Amino acid sequence: MSHPHPELGPPPELPEGGLRITPLGGLGEIGRNMTVFEFDGRLLIVDCGVLFPEEEQPGVDLILPDFSSIRDRLDSVEGIVLTHGHEDHIGAVPYLLREKPDIPLIGSKLTLALIEAKLAEHRIRPYTLEVKEGDRERIGPFDCEFVAVNHSIPDALAVAIRTPAGMVVHTGDFKMDQLPLDGRLTDLRAFSRLGEEGIDLLLADSTNAEVPGFVPPERDISQVLGQVFARSRRRIIVASFASHVHRIQQVLDAAYEYGRKVAFVGRSMVRNMGIARDLGYLRVPGGLVVDVRTLDDLPDEDVVLICTGSQGEPMAALSRMANRDHQIRIVEGDTVVLASSLIPGNENAVYRVINGLTRWGADVVHKGNAKVHVSGHASAGELLYFYNVCRPRNLMPVHGEWRHLRANAELAVLTGVPKERTVIAEDGVVVDLVDGVARVVGKVQAGYVYVDGLSVGDITETSLKDRRILGDEGIVSVFVVVDSTSGKLVGGPHVQARGSGIDDDAFGAVVPRIEEALAKAAADGVGEPHQLQQLIRRTIGRWVSDTYRRRPMILPVVVEV
Repeated sequence: MSHPHPELGPPPELPEGGLRITPLGGLGEIGRNMTVFEFDGRLLIVDCGVLFPEEEQPGVDLILPDFSSIRDRLDSVEGIVLTHGHEDHIGAVPYLLREKPDIPLIGSKLTLALIEAKLAEHRIRPYTLEVKEGDRERIGPFDCEFVAVNHSIPDALAVAIRTPAGMVVHTGDFKMDQLPLDGRLTDLRAFSRLGEEGIDLLLADSTNAEVPGFVPPERDISQVLGQVFARSRRRIIVASFASHVHRIQQVLDAAYEYGRKVAFVGRSMVRNMGIARDLGYLRVPGGLVVDVRTLDDLPDEDVVLICTGSQGEPMAALSRMANRDHQIRIVEGDTVVLASSLIPGNENAVYRVINGLTRWGADVVHKGNAKVHVSGHASAGELLYFYNVCRPRNLMPVHGEWRHLRANAELAVLTGVPKERTVIAEDGVVVDLVDGVARVVGKVQAGYVYVDGLSVGDITETSLKDRRILGDEGIVSVFVVVDSTSGKLVGGPHVQARGSGIDDDAFGAVVPRIEEALAKAAADGVGEPHQLQQLIRRTIGRWVSDTYRRRPMILPVVVEV
C-alpha cells in the first residue's frame, strides 16, 4: 500500500493524458469532504463540505477545506458535483462561490434544493444542473454518469467520471440497505456494468470499514420508536440531523399513529423539512405538524418536538434545553430520543448533553441503550460485496480517519485488488492515474481554514493555542512605565490576573524580581520596549511556573515616558 510521507514535495507537471486526483478534505477525518479532479488543464470538484470543530478549537464555528491550491485556477473549474445534501459535503460551497459565484453546481433535486436555500442566506444565486440516477452529462472533458446509492438522506448519488485517462468512480457516502424506506436501492446493476467496462480507480466510503457484517435496515428503527412512543407519558423530544429525512419520516409516522402533534424546532430543521415536504420527500399527514408557539395549548402527552443538537453542538436546541437556556424547559417525565450516531470527536459533548437532560428528569434514549439509529455507511461485509461487484483496478479509500482508510484498503486487498494498487492518501496528497496505475506524486497545502463569525481564515493555529491557554490557565498582565532615555523604572510594576487561580496579592512576591531584572537591563543599556516585555514575560513566567506549576498567558505592557 502506498501512503504519504512527510518529505513529499509539490507535484510535478501532470503527464499528458493523465488524470490527477487531489483530496482537499475528508481523508484522515470525518467531514470537510472535497476532491479535485484534473484532466487536460481543466478541473472538476466532487463535494465541498465542512468539518465541525472539537473542544480544542474554541470559538470556531466551522472548518473549511483549504482552497489555496486551486484559488488561482478557479476559471478552470468546470463544475462542482455534489453527491448528497449533508453538511460535510455541501457546507463549504458558499465560501467557494464567494470567490467565483458562477461555478456550476451539479446534483440531485433534493441536494440542489438544500444548497440553494443555504446559498440564499449568503445572497448567492448559483448556476445549477439537476441530474438523477442514470443520467450522463459531459462536464468539460469529464464524462459523468450518476448512479443511485442508498444513504441516510434521500437522493444520494455516486459519480463515474470517464476521461481518456480511464474511469474513476466516486461512491460518495453509501450503504446497501436492502429494504430502504423510500425503495431506492444502491444500484448494484449499474456498478456491475461499470465494473465490466473497467473501473480504473475507485474512491470508496471508508467510515464503517472497521465494523463487521452489514448495516441493519432503517425499517428496524420504526419498531423501536413505536415502543418509545407507547411507554412515554409526557412530551417526546427527538434530536436528529436537520437533513435526516428518513428518520424524521419515521418519527412523523409514529406520532401520527399515537395521536400526537409534531413541532419542528431550530432554523435549519424547519427549513430543511419544509424543503423535503415541498419536494415530496417527506409525507406529512394534514394537521400533524403545528407551530412551536402553539404547544402551550396542548397537553404534554400529545406533543412531539423534533430538534437539532444530536451531536452536542453548544448552540443547538437540545444543548440549550439541557442548559436551561431555551424556551422549552425539560421537566420530570419527558422523553428525549437522540436519533443519530456519534461522530468521532463529539462523544464528550454528547454525553454532557445527556447528563444535563437526565439531571432535569428526562428519560434519554440513545444509540447506547436502544436501537434508535442505524448508520448511513457501508460496513465491512457490504464493502467486500461491493468490491467483488466492481472489481476496481486501483482503490483509494476516502471519507474516514486513518484507521478507517487502512481497514478499507485491507478489505479491497482481500477481494483481489493488488496491495500496491491501493493508495492510502491524506488531505493534500496528490495522486496521478497514468497508464492505468494510481500513484502518489506529491502534496499541496490542505490545512484547516477556520470560520469564526464573519471571519474566514483569519484564525490561525497560534490563535487557537492562545485561546486554549486563556481557557485553561488564564492571563496575567504586567504594566510598567520606564524612562525613555535611561530605561529606568518610573512606574509599576502593576500585576493583575484573570482566570489563573492566583490572587493578585500573591504577586507581591515577584515584584522585586521584576524590578531587579529591569534595573539590570537599564544598567546594561537594554531599553527597547519589546526586549523589556520579553524580559518581564520570562521573569514572571518562571516565578508562576516554579510557585504554582501553571503556565498562564502573560501580557506585559511597557510604556515609555
